Amino acid sequence: MNERNRRRRVLQGMLVLPLAALLPAGARLLAADGVSQPSAANGGGNSGIGNIAENAHVVTLHGDQGPQRLNAELAVSDEQRRQGLMERESLGAEAGMLFIYPRLVSGSFWMYRTRIPLDIAFIGDDGRISEIRHMKPCTSDSPQACPQTQPNVSYRAALEVNAGYFAARGIGVGDCVSWPGDSGGQCGAEGQS
Repeated sequence: MNERNRRRRVLQGMLVLPLAALLPAGARLLAADGVSQPSAANGGGNSGIGNIAENAHVVTLHGDQGPQRLNAELAVSDEQRRQGLMERESLGAEAGMLFIYPRLVSGSFWMYRTRIPLDIAFIGDDGRISEIRHMKPCTSDSPQACPQTQPNVSYRAALEVNAGYFAARGIGVGDCVSWPGDSGGQCGAEGQS
């Protein structure tokens, strides 16, 4: 290798090294905010802190303790909604998954291959929480052995978070949930509890 090519490679390496050093630090900073990402193996389950979701958005819950914000992965396609939070070992303290539907639905949720306890809020067209349920992990290898959580209401969205999240933050039925986009609950000053 001649002197000119050697210098070029050294300079290229000097440019790449600072960028490479920044990437892990940036990933750690974002992970500290509780943003989680689906693992490659499951396409969208309960990943642990340390992963970054490309589709994470801030969701705001308007309750008795004021606005509470969390980073939620959006499940908007049938495939994303089917996968949900399966195969995850943990979920960031300020993270969740928001299932969004194009119209009111009445389907159930199940915990097959979901390893962490979750709470789920069913959200109506108006952005208000209609029902909150607790869901326990299902350790069975058989999908039929896992219970389903069927709400008593139709819903436009459902928000899954770590068990106890809503109670710890004073979030309950009637409170409003908003998220970015034209389908997000509209919790303006008149819509807040």
